[in-house]
Amino acid sequence: MQASCSHLHNLPGTGSSETVPASHCAHSVRMTGEAACHHPGEIHIQISSVPGECGESLSPRNLRSASQSNTQGCIHSRLRSHSHNEARQPDDATMEQGENGSSSISEFRYLFRWLQKSLPYILILCVKLVMQHITGISLGIGLLTTFMYANKSIVNQVFLRERCSKVQCACLLVFLAGSSILLYYTFQSQSLYYSLIFLNPTLDFLSFWEVLWIVGITDFILKFLFMGFKCLILLVPSFVISFKSKGYWYMLIEELCQYYRTFVPIPVWFRYLISYGELGGSVTGWSLGILLGLLYLILKLLDFFGHLRTFRRALRIFLTRPSYGVTASKRQCSEADDLCSICQAEFQKPILLICQHIFCEECITLWFNREKTCPLCRTVISDHVNKWKDGATSSHLQIY
Repeated sequence: MQASCSHLHNLPGTGSSETVPASHCAHSVRMTGEAACHHPGEIHIQISSVPGECGESLSPRNLRSASQSNTQGCIHSRLRSHSHNEARQPDDATMEQGENGSSSISEFRYLFRWLQKSLPYILILCVKLVMQHITGISLGIGLLTTFMYANKSIVNQVFLRERCSKVQCACLLVFLAGSSILLYYTFQSQSLYYSLIFLNPTLDFLSFWEVLWIVGITDFILKFLFMGFKCLILLVPSFVISFKSKGYWYMLIEELCQYYRTFVPIPVWFRYLISYGELGGSVTGWSLGILLGLLYLILKLLDFFGHLRTFRRALRIFLTRPSYGVTASKRQCSEADDLCSICQAEFQKPILLICQHIFCEECITLWFNREKTCPLCRTVISDHVNKWKDGATSSHLQIY
């Protein structure tokens, strides 16, 4: 890199000193710059001297400084090129993200435009579907509103305890029974009541919508039936069945209702799944129908064991009637100011919990229908919540 001016003036192999033309000197310096920067992927810088000045002003010191400046220029060029490439990479990533975001927005716009164009046709199909099944939809809405009204009324009457209206309970019982009888009388040609006793209705062919129709109606009728039993419990005087015992009866009736409702849809769905083979008429159709039916029975069998454990636990609670505490003495009641913290009245059959707090027996029983801890200190008294002791009925629709 560092060439002296004497090498440029004195040619090798000769002892004489010859003057090199200015053009040759400029060419030599230019080639030196090219050699210094001749690396792959780098910028080539050509340095040329002014003609006629090489032989006069190109001293060794000047040539060395020119070579050093040439090398520094190459280094600066490399750094600028590297920094330019690094600055370009974030710009490229930003551009790619922008392109992805714009493509997603365009897809959403296309989907929105498609929905906008298809909305009239979708509405037409929905209206046609509703008109075809207007009877089933209307009946389903009527059954749902009847269930919600009856369930709320029963819960309210249970909450009133001794102040419940016997007349309203009797009217509610008649209303539920009349609704069920009217429904079965209207569709007596289909013999829908057969499903209550695990028989198939008198229909030659069961489509998917007809299966949902039969199973849904049967499930609501079973709810009405067991809700009628709860109304009968409400009508029983308190001296025959106490309020605490009525809560256990409500729980047992509801668990029995859910357990029975699990088995009712089995014959209808099994017939529908097996009928696939009857329609196909081939060995493959029969095999597929039988396979689907067996899979359905296996799933129902697993569901059966789950409900069986729940029902056995409810039956054990009903028979043992676990107590949350012991009867409190008069001295203990007087120390508690003879005032129940729940009803804010004098104690009626006071019960002393393990945490030494006293409540009315009916009040604390009603509390433990939804809670497991003491109302005051939050000490855990019961290991589980006794559901359905408030007279409520599950709103779950057993369609399978």
